[in-house]
Amino acid sequence: MIRNILERLRQKYRTIPYPIELPVLPDRLRGMPAVDSSKCREGCRACAEACPTDAITVDGTVSIDLGRCLFCTDCVSACPEGAIAYTTDHRLATRTREALIRTEGAYQLAEKLDARLLSLFGRSLKLRQVSAAGCNGCEADTNVLNTVVFDLGRFGIQFVASPRHADGLLITGPVSKNMELALRKTYDATPAPKIVIAVGACAISGGPYVDHPEQLNGAGSVVPVDLYVPGCPPHPLTILDGLLRLLDKLPPERLAGTH
Repeated sequence: MIRNILERLRQKYRTIPYPIELPVLPDRLRGMPAVDSSKCREGCRACAEACPTDAITVDGTVSIDLGRCLFCTDCVSACPEGAIAYTTDHRLATRTREALIRTEGAYQLAEKLDARLLSLFGRSLKLRQVSAAGCNGCEADTNVLNTVVFDLGRFGIQFVASPRHADGLLITGPVSKNMELALRKTYDATPAPKIVIAVGACAISGGPYVDHPEQLNGAGSVVPVDLYVPGCPPHPLTILDGLLRLLDKLPPERLAGTH
């Protein structure tokens, strides 16, 4: 027992101070893309042609569908003028699919639940995680939120084993045809009112498997989605930021609705 106490003192406090303090993220993080269409050459579509998921549209200006984006930076390498760059901004989650279209304008970040749902889930949110044919990337970055570093439980958020004990679903993966019925049954088994969170490009749009005949292009084709967290996979702090915005648990200085 004494050795355990001494080891705990040696390790000190390991939980990150986020959201009270801004996170320190490495330069290699591929976060919110920055778009500068003024640099584009007339008629150039190099970035759109390089994108493996057709996430980029060039029509006078450049727009990126973050729901399809794999954050692979093929567009950055292909663009001769540097019109696209990836920043280290981890804030990406939105409440609607349409809001995931990134242009040069303001990007609408996720807003809190309505007053009724917030009164129900604001202090305690239980989620059932469903891997609907995911590759384990998004699953791993979701699972790590339970570790002492992020300590998801301090915000009143926990993962549960049964949908009957859950307030909502957190879905990863493109939803293969083999998982469609299982996802529907899991959703139906979750008592109402409930929320659905789609994590990762696969769960939002099908990701690298978009339009493949053996998958359904994401959770939205099967169940209604209340929060979209883009990325391939999203950083754990991107997922956490989305959850805290949904539950109105971010400090006022972190609650900027757009960027």
